[in-house]
Amino acid sequence: MADYPLIENHGLIGDLQTAALVTTDGTIDWVCCPRFDSPSVFGALLDWEKGGHFTVKPAERTYTTKQLYLPDTAILVTRFMTETGAGEVVDFMPVTGTPRTAIAWCVCSAACGAA
Repeated sequence: MADYPLIENHGLIGDLQTAALVTTDGTIDWVCCPRFDSPSVFGALLDWEKGGHFTVKPAERTYTTKQLYLPDTAILVTRFMTETGAGEVVDFMPVTGTPRTAIAWCVCSAACGAA
């Protein structure tokens, strides 16, 4: 990656115990688990080569994206448009009200689209 994404090109998902930053191209490049004061699991926001990240994106090289929150929620939708179709990834962290372990913690993500 030539340049780091600007902070304004990130969406935020969280569960009141931790949060993740999701770029407009579908990359989770910052998350601490299972709490805000835990070590980072993905830290590419600070070091792209060594920090780690998780990416979901189209296989096609050319695509455009749009990122938005579902109304009145903290559910983040990243839409991908290509010449052959469109798809979206929905990211959120459910608020459970109970502490979680690193094994039980997750970023919930769903993808759908047409080919």
